[in-house]
Amino acid sequence: MRVVATANLPIDLAAQVRAVLPAARVEVPVAGWTGLAALDLTAADALVCLLLDRIDAAVLARAPRLRVIANCAVGVDNIDLPAAAAAGVIVTNTPDVLTEATAEFAIALLFAAARRLGEGERLVRAGAWPGWRLDQLLGMQLAGKTLGVIGFGRIGQAVARRAGALGMRVIAVGSHEPVDPIFAAADAISLHCPLTPATRHLVDARRLALMRPGGILINTARGGCVDEAALADALASGHLAGAGLDVYAHEPAIHPRLLASPRAVLAPHLGSATTEARTQMAQLCADAVIAVLTGRRPANVVTR
Repeated sequence: MRVVATANLPIDLAAQVRAVLPAARVEVPVAGWTGLAALDLTAADALVCLLLDRIDAAVLARAPRLRVIANCAVGVDNIDLPAAAAAGVIVTNTPDVLTEATAEFAIALLFAAARRLGEGERLVRAGAWPGWRLDQLLGMQLAGKTLGVIGFGRIGQAVARRAGALGMRVIAVGSHEPVDPIFAAADAISLHCPLTPATRHLVDARRLALMRPGGILINTARGGCVDEAALADALASGHLAGAGLDVYAHEPAIHPRLLASPRAVLAPHLGSATTEARTQMAQLCADAVIAVLTGRRPANVVTR
């Protein structure tokens, strides 16, 4: 048995696999991430990968023995699922364990965008703060405002609970339901939908125009759900007061006009970046690999 991981993990994958399969060969980078192009997958029975790893039919052809791909993420848009199914490869993901961390981060971005924390921090660090002013960096008070949640799965529901505790009114819709009324009624929109052909550029110029003047967009889902050029236009025109983004269409590249926008709060894909969540994500991957290699069906199978 040969198990290959593309990244160093916060658990001892080798020890766990060898405790059950003593003869298994487990290859994990000493640190950081190693792209698939640099790995020999010819004899791999199991692959633990990240969102950074794009797995298509060509990659699968390099791994004729592969039985399971354990994706260390909830989203699986980095994997060609039909190609994996055709090759007889089980694909698993890591739901539930990152729900609270991602929901917390979405609310953090909402606070940051609403209260203009990024602008304020840059002002202070630049030595340009003149002291307290009555009209300085006025933002949006969240209590009493309406939050629209698009994608009402585990994370969307966790965000809704937190927003309700802040005194916000929450309106929500599934990612495959009509969303225009949510855009028109909300003071802020938070995205929690998967990236699919139906949700690509779900947030476009038309829907941004539906939002109330001074609205806020939060995205901790997938960058491709937003037309970034249209969002940059809405921020530049002042129609939107702010945006809090953790994900981007072409990571790690970020649209230059978003980088230049003072009202955009930009984070480097930190939604699940807590010690607790990332450790549990890695553990789910280890559990999936061990289950498949010992002839059991793993949890969280996403291949059809």
